[in-house]
Amino acid sequence: MRVTFQETATLCCVLTFDDLLVRARALAGDGRRRALLGIAGGPGAGKTTLAERLVRELNGTGDPWVAHVPMDGFHLADVELDRLGRRHRKGAPDTFDAAGYAALLRRLREETDGEDLVYAPGFERELEQPVAGAVPVPPTARLIVTEGNYLLVGTDAWTRVRAALDEVWFCETDEDERVRRLIARHEEFGKGHEEAVAWVLRSDQRNAELVAATRDRADLVVPLPVRPRPAGGVVGATR
Repeated sequence: MRVTFQETATLCCVLTFDDLLVRARALAGDGRRRALLGIAGGPGAGKTTLAERLVRELNGTGDPWVAHVPMDGFHLADVELDRLGRRHRKGAPDTFDAAGYAALLRRLREETDGEDLVYAPGFERELEQPVAGAVPVPPTARLIVTEGNYLLVGTDAWTRVRAALDEVWFCETDEDERVRRLIARHEEFGKGHEEAVAWVLRSDQRNAELVAATRDRADLVVPLPVRPRPAGGVVGATR
């Protein structure tokens, strides 16, 4: 059953961040098996911010039992994009190692009894390049939160990505705000304003349209920003 914000509203519930915490904890269950939660959404939708906040709040001050593994670490390096002739549309689905991403997610699910760290790749924004071994996942992690644009894309190796996840949430953000964030991000990491706008309109928006078409495949649609809990609010939005 897929639950959207609109549906929870008809049940006299307001989807709050506390609701998301409850739902994430329920995925992990009793901790005997490792659970994987995916967060999807278009470029600039707020996926990383939501994932980082979930991990921070769930871990609290105790031993870390939740880990964050971003999809961005599976960007193909620029040298490979040049070889393939795809660098001009960096960020499209076929500019990622989707098969490698799916393989890591399966490994994270299956390797739960060892004592060794599993290392995932990260992404260095200042370089705009993936970085191997940048994200350590401790054996104590019982919930993996992963986020990226294409978790719900139903083609090629992306289907194996979705199959590895217990649940996928979709971040829904005001479109003007999402575009503004994207332009600001490109400017922050070195593009001039006109170049940033051109890249967003030429490349990012095309990818955003593809991602928007996957919204209905999500288990939960999360409007951002998530509302604070109202006084006397009801915990809801469970599957």
